[in-house]
Amino acid sequence: MKRRLVLAMPLILSACGLSERPYTERRQWPLMARRPQTERARAQSSSAGAPILLVRALRAGPGLDVRGLQTLQADGSIRTDFYEEWAAPPAQGAEEALRAWLTASGRYSAVTASGSRLEPDQVLEGELTGLWTIPATGQAHCAIGITIVAQRASTTRVILQDRFTAESPLAGTSPREAVEAQAAALARVLAQVEAALPR
Repeated sequence: MKRRLVLAMPLILSACGLSERPYTERRQWPLMARRPQTERARAQSSSAGAPILLVRALRAGPGLDVRGLQTLQADGSIRTDFYEEWAAPPAQGAEEALRAWLTASGRYSAVTASGSRLEPDQVLEGELTGLWTIPATGQAHCAIGITIVAQRASTTRVILQDRFTAESPLAGTSPREAVEAQAAALARVLAQVEAALPR
């Protein structure tokens, strides 16, 4: 009986149309925010007395704990792609991009992650609250909430608390164009964060 079922399986699959469907492999995209050349030239090195910044893991806002590329539909719903996804969870990718961006800014003597043995002067924590494309408006959207506190002795003082949002033009509807537009929107958000840092 089992042998008959195995022999009949190709016919069953063929009848369902499953055997004719091509296999679609998942693709993974890195989330990278590129600094403009002018900003890289302006932020060559850190000053000797600059503070040490600890960047804690960014939290994922509602619905952003999945890796699939997201699209905001015309009816207000979010569609998540199953075969096109970020190489890491988007909040983790945004955190790594934020840390690299602030390291290159020259505003800190060191930018560390949780677990570092360096004692930080300031601590940054935040939440990724938006990262998707909006085909109806031809844009990609990114939003991050940031809080930075200064730690001195036994006192803690909030020195920055804000939500930063940015849009970037969406050139087309392909996954590559969606990734490029979302990365550009993230870069604009990170530039806003840097500009808001206390001097």
